[in-house]
Amino acid sequence: MAIQFDYFYLRAQARHGGKEAVQARLPRIASDNELRQLGDDRYLAAITKCVFRAGFVWRIIENKWPDFEQAFSGFVPVYWAQVPPERLDALGRDTRIVRHMQKIATVPQNAYMIVEAAETHGSFGNFLAQWPNNDQVGLLLWLKKNGARLGGASAQYFLRMVGWDGFILSTDVTTALRNHNLLDASPGSQKELKQAQQVFNDWHQQTALPYAHLSRILSMSLDS
Repeated sequence: MAIQFDYFYLRAQARHGGKEAVQARLPRIASDNELRQLGDDRYLAAITKCVFRAGFVWRIIENKWPDFEQAFSGFVPVYWAQVPPERLDALGRDTRIVRHMQKIATVPQNAYMIVEAAETHGSFGNFLAQWPNNDQVGLLLWLKKNGARLGGASAQYFLRMVGWDGFILSTDVTTALRNHNLLDASPGSQKELKQAQQVFNDWHQQTALPYAHLSRILSMSLDS
């Protein structure tokens, strides 16, 4: 690789007040055991939150989230995977949530995805825990194929939310990579994902830092 990751780490420290300040802003990473122990209902809740946040003001979704939990009865996947249509219609009129029918309709499909994975692996947490972090692209493509509205950044933010160790191709991250000619594929393409995966795999081997930390540090290396 043409550029060592220390270059970005030092830039991040210079822009954000030193190593301790950078460390304080790094995301928490769940252990494999923590991923396995998290209930499938929490995975469906996290996916739904990321779907609803996409293209919307995140703060509004966060503020309304306790009402979402009530409206969706705790996001039990086995129920939502076979929910009757009239329940979805009622949610479309429920003022406790953001009444976006296309997003509401993703819940049964994503619930079915979770149930199917749980039947094969014992739980959705087991499924995530066994997926290798050096193949995040494969996991993102799986989520896109089997889920609903998980083809873009929502899947990346979902994985970060539950603590799975992976990168996020935010604007700052892709800008930093492109500035150093580490990405040249079309934005949002599979080729771009694969190029980014290779870069982060190389840096992970070079530094032993988690993928999520590499990603966050890289984003912090730009002027804020």
